[in-house]
Amino acid sequence: MNARVFALAVAVGSLPQLVAAQGGGGGGGPQSPVADALRVNEQRMAQNLVAAAEEMPADQYGFKPTPAQMSFAKVVVHLAEGNDYLCGTIAGVKAPERAKVDTTDTKDKLVARLRETFQFCDTALAKVDDSKLAEQLPFFGGRPASRASVILITVGDWADHYSQAANYLRLNGHLPPTAKRQNP
Repeated sequence: MNARVFALAVAVGSLPQLVAAQGGGGGGGPQSPVADALRVNEQRMAQNLVAAAEEMPADQYGFKPTPAQMSFAKVVVHLAEGNDYLCGTIAGVKAPERAKVDTTDTKDKLVARLRETFQFCDTALAKVDDSKLAEQLPFFGGRPASRASVILITVGDWADHYSQAANYLRLNGHLPPTAKRQNP
């Protein structure tokens, strides 16, 4: 099964548990199970993706399994840029103006930027609800997409890139964050 389709199926299949864990409709207001699930997923993926970026040693940020694939540093840069674009689009807010980061920047700078963009996602997604899931938003290349579609694309993107980062870590002899034993 295609990794993106699998990630999307897992994300959609997790919605009932995520909503139940959040107590339903976001603090007593209108029921917004999709937006609530998005926020839960964003927090979990922020934790895992930042931890993966921290786990990879700085001298291995240039690693890519094949010449055609992105380097680990490029994955981090791509995620940071994507977070600003996708979370801003979903929320209908302008992403912060940031100085560009590049794959040649230090690990510390790239991890800090990734963390910043997930903080933007936290803020931007805080007020999103399910009332406008069908609203058409300008998306890549000027093609319109529903807010629901952009949400699903975003969740799939995070899952796809976490899987990629986890594989890069394993190929370099490191355990990804979700494979490490958690203290009870």
